[in-house]
Amino acid sequence: MSAAQPVLPARAPAPAAAALAGRGLAKRYGDLLVLDHVDFAVAAGEAVGVVGPNGAGKTTLLSILAGSLRPSAGSVLLDGRDVTRMRPEIRCRNGIGRAAQVPRPFGGMTVLENVLVGASYGAGLARVAAYERCVDVLELCGLIDLANRRADTLGLLHRKRLELARSLATDPRVLLLDEIGAGLTDAEAAELVATIRQLHDRGIAIVWIEHIVHILVQVIDRLVCMDAGQIIADGEPQAVLRDARVVDAYLGKAGR
Repeated sequence: MSAAQPVLPARAPAPAAAALAGRGLAKRYGDLLVLDHVDFAVAAGEAVGVVGPNGAGKTTLLSILAGSLRPSAGSVLLDGRDVTRMRPEIRCRNGIGRAAQVPRPFGGMTVLENVLVGASYGAGLARVAAYERCVDVLELCGLIDLANRRADTLGLLHRKRLELARSLATDPRVLLLDEIGAGLTDAEAAELVATIRQLHDRGIAIVWIEHIVHILVQVIDRLVCMDAGQIIADGEPQAVLRDARVVDAYLGKAGR
């Protein structure tokens, strides 16, 4: 089979409920343990929020799941199959999309051309299918009227929408979101929440790191709190937010 149509290696399946999972994930930089043997999973169609203080290991966890960072220990499983050594672009072809906190579109290209890159190279779609995918994604992200606008002329909200659209163009089954609400006004954040709700309704599994807790809880099914490289709470969002460890490690610090 050609490199343009990668397939996952055959492996014994993990629990069927997990679309994407990390088992015993650790990341060490010399003596600094950034991620401390974390077990994490998101089920097919589930939306999971991840919160925690700065330096808790949230983005490190997301980067390992996406493949842009190699763990010091542990494994990453996609649909039960080990993808730990799989490059990020191959993981993308197999259903893992990621939207970064700081959008970095191709500034000299139009909005449509940016999204076409995701559909053509991220999803490997042929021209007609790629254009059809792009139209669907641009409509979903509220960018269809800006399709021919150069990306470097967009404001922050639309650049964030474009970052999301490029990820969606790869046709992900699991979407990793890294603080995409950062820097938005309350009204802009509300628009973003509405879009992500639609993605959730479409059955896309979502892992969303966000400091703005009140927008997270409008979408997610489950909330995870991290501190010092470990998961300290995991469960129903309101229950996690009431957890004394979470209040002390995250919510308490935010109010000091």
